Parts: sequence; C-alpha cells; structure tokens
Amino acid sequence: MDTLTHALSGALLARAVAPHLPRASSPTLRRALVVGALSAAFPDSDVVIGFVSDQLTYLNLHRGVTHSLVLLPLWALLLASIFTMLERNRQKLRGYFLLAMAGIAIHIAGDVITSYGTQIFAPFSSWKASFPFTFIIDLWFSGIIITGLLASWWWRHSARPALIALTVLVAYVGFQAVLNSRAAVLGEKYARQQGYYHAQVVALPQPLSPFNWKIIVSTDDHYDVAYVNLHRAVAVAQPPQGSGLFARIDAIYQPVHGFTWQREERFGDSGEQQLLGREAWEAPVMARVRHFIEYPALALINHREPEGTCVWFDDLRFTLSDVRNPFRFGACRSNQQSDWHLFRLVNNNPTPL
Repeated sequence: MDTLTHALSGALLARAVAPHLPRASSPTLRRALVVGALSAAFPDSDVVIGFVSDQLTYLNLHRGVTHSLVLLPLWALLLASIFTMLERNRQKLRGYFLLAMAGIAIHIAGDVITSYGTQIFAPFSSWKASFPFTFIIDLWFSGIIITGLLASWWWRHSARPALIALTVLVAYVGFQAVLNSRAAVLGEKYARQQGYYHAQVVALPQPLSPFNWKIIVSTDDHYDVAYVNLHRAVAVAQPPQGSGLFARIDAIYQPVHGFTWQREERFGDSGEQQLLGREAWEAPVMARVRHFIEYPALALINHREPEGTCVWFDDLRFTLSDVRNPFRFGACRSNQQSDWHLFRLVNNNPTPL
C-alpha cells in the first residue's frame, strides 16, 4: 500500500479508538489523529535503505524489521516516547503507546493484503506473509478511508463515522478475497484441462478495478498467464496508438468468457536458451535476485559491449503486458570462461549492482 493511504488509515483508526483511551493518558483528538497518521506511516521509513544501498538490497529489506509484528511493541514504545517527550507530559505515554500500536498494526495489515510480501517475523525470519487481495494502489480502498475521515470531520463529536468506515473497509477487503478465490478457480480449472496436475495457481490483484486479476499457472518450466476482468461482459477494444496509460491498461483485462492464456518461459523456449538461462539464474551472484523474485521468467538474452552476454529476468508479480517492468535483473559475462556479474536493466541500459 502507498504511504499516504497508510497514514490516512492510521488517522481513521485513531479517530475510532481515541474516545476509548484512558482519560488520564488520552491526548487531544487533533494530536491523536496526528499520532495515528505518523505511526501508520512509520514502517515505510525503511525507505532510507535505498539511499545507502542499491535497489536490489532495498527491495529485499523493504517491509522487513519496521513491518515486524515481533518488533511492533518496541517501535510503538519508541514513537510514544518521542511524542511524550515533545509534549513534555509523561502521563500521556500510555495513550501515545496505544495509538502508535494501532497505527503500526494497521500499516502491517494493509501491506499483508498485497502481493509484495511482508516479513512479519523479522528479524528472526525472512518469510513473507502475503494475502494478495488488494492492489498496492487501490483508489477504492483509499476512497473509503478518505470518506470516513471527511465524515468524521463533519460529525466531529462522534467516532461512529470512523467506525463505519473501518467496517466498510474490512468488508471491501473481504469482497476482494472472494474475487481472488473466483479468479483462482479459473486458473485451477485451466490447469486440470491442460493436465497440469501439480501446477501452482495464484491470482494477483491488478490496477484500476477490484475485478481485474492476473492468473498465473506455474509449472516446472513455464507459466501460463491470463488477464481477466471478473465483471466485464464485453471485451474492450484495443485503444488506438497514442492512447493514455490507463486506457491501455484497462484494455488488457478481458471478460471471463473470452480471455486468453499467454506462455511465459522460466528459462527460455529452446534447449540452448534454457541451458544458458538456467546457468545464469543459478549463478552465485544471482542469490539476491533469487531471494526477491517469486515468479522468475526469462525476459531476454542479448549481447552488448562491454557487458558481454546478458540474461535478464522478470518477476511476473510486476509485469503488465506492454507496460515497462521496473524490476528487471540479470547476469552478464564477457565470455563462457568468465564469471557472471549482477546487473539491473534501467531504461534498456545495464547498471551494475
């Protein structure tokens, strides 16, 4: 979820719980909203990792210790201590602690329902929790929160609007979970038809609409991928050349009765290409890439100087038809006897990592 939506969700939750805080330690409503928003934005402070390391390191550490349920009380106590120090009133520590706990918790919950993955047990485990119900930027999700905050401002003497908005928000995520299940059923049906009895099927939320889904059927050597809109009855015509980004994205998703499957290869579609793809993927320098990418697919193999032969991989979580993939990593070597070196492809230019 984007940081602004996280902050707004923290403010909404603070508005709902502020009246129930112990009276002696309860801050003013305005301060409670600010504390809730700042606390809910706090986990994304791990963005500083990107300023002192390369992008791949940041991607692997993002949603790590600052998003940990194990460390949540520690972070809440740290933030509460700072807020208490700024107010110079130690009696408020308990109230600020509870608000900070709530803000960080709703941030973690908002990230867990996306497909990126959140290391909720960091630093003791790098396992990533993910229930892919909601796209990382969901205007409906954000709109419910904003509506709740506006209603709370209008009826400022009641926490009921905030509570109603939070209830609607939970119901909306539940609705998305149902849609996720419906999309996954389509993938499971296709896998049975193709005889992929041991295939892994996953449905990932997509931009613009809660009805847009990407279905990935994963086998040992390839993926079958489909883009489907679960509500659309008529296929959208391909937009003319020069159309806007949103129009091009919207046209990708086809109705249930008319969508098609696309083949994506893990390591290539020929014997020689697969050997090279596997060798590059399994190279020691690709360890960090293997840690980040969940659904690796060979994007291209090219040769350019001075890098030599380069083998590039995408993560199907982040690919979107003809829209440029921001996370393309690969390995390059000057000849068959040399070692592989790690690169990221930025605007079609290899950047060493």
